[in-house]
Amino acid sequence: MKQISHILSYPFTMLFYLFFGISLLLFHVIQIICLKLFGYDAHKKSVDYFNWTIMRCLNILGTRISMKITQPLPEGVPLIFVSNHQSMWDIPPIIWSLRKYHPKFISKIELGKGIPSISYNLRHGGAALINRKNPRQAITEMIRFTKYLVEFNRSGVIFPEGTRSRDGVPKTFHRKGLVTLFKFAPEAYVVPITVNNSWKLQRFGMFPMPLGVHLKHIVHPAIKISDLPSEELIDKVENIIKSAVSN
Repeated sequence: MKQISHILSYPFTMLFYLFFGISLLLFHVIQIICLKLFGYDAHKKSVDYFNWTIMRCLNILGTRISMKITQPLPEGVPLIFVSNHQSMWDIPPIIWSLRKYHPKFISKIELGKGIPSISYNLRHGGAALINRKNPRQAITEMIRFTKYLVEFNRSGVIFPEGTRSRDGVPKTFHRKGLVTLFKFAPEAYVVPITVNNSWKLQRFGMFPMPLGVHLKHIVHPAIKISDLPSEELIDKVENIIKSAVSN
C-alpha cells in the first residue's frame, strides 16, 4: 500500500505544483491591484485568500489541515505567535485561521524577492525582513517591526528555531529575536503554536510530496509578556511548544 501511495504521489505532486504555480502568479497580480487601488485592507484580504488557496492546493495531495485553538485569544492587543518550524507549509494555516489578528512574519531578507506573491507580501504586507549576516540591521528591523505591531495592535509570527526541522524534532530556540520583541512590546501577549507533521510533506525534498499527510496546528493559551521575566517566559513557551510535538 505504501509503495502504491508513493507511486501515485508523483502525478499528484505535479498536479499540485501546477495549481500552486498558477496561484502564485494570479495572486501576485491581485495583490498589486488591491494594494495600489484599494490599500491595506484589500491587500490583506487578497493575502488571506491566497493562503486559503494554497491550503486547497494541498488538498489535492490528500493533505488534511487542522487548527486547534485551545482558548480564545485576547483581542485589541498585539500578539506574538511563537511556533516551531517544520516546512514552508506551516505558514498558510496560520495566516488563514488567525487572519483576524493580522499575522505578520519575521523572515530572512532573501525571501523578499524572487517569489511571486510571497515576496510581494513580505515587502508590502508588514513583515520584518532580517539580514542574518548583519546583526545591526536585524536588531533595527526587529525594533521597527515590534513598534509597528504595538501601534496597530497586530500580531507577529516568529520561528525561533531559525531553520526548519527536517525530521520534526524541534531545534533549540534562538533567543535574541524573542527578547527584542518582549522588550519593546511588554503589553503584548505571547501565544505558543505547535506544528505537527508539516515536515512529512517535504520528507523527500520538494518532489514528490507524499499523500494523505495530516498537518496539525495547536494554538496554546496566551501568556501576558509582562507577567514573567524574558528568559523565564522563553523557557516556558519553548517547553509548551515542544511538549506537544509528536512524530
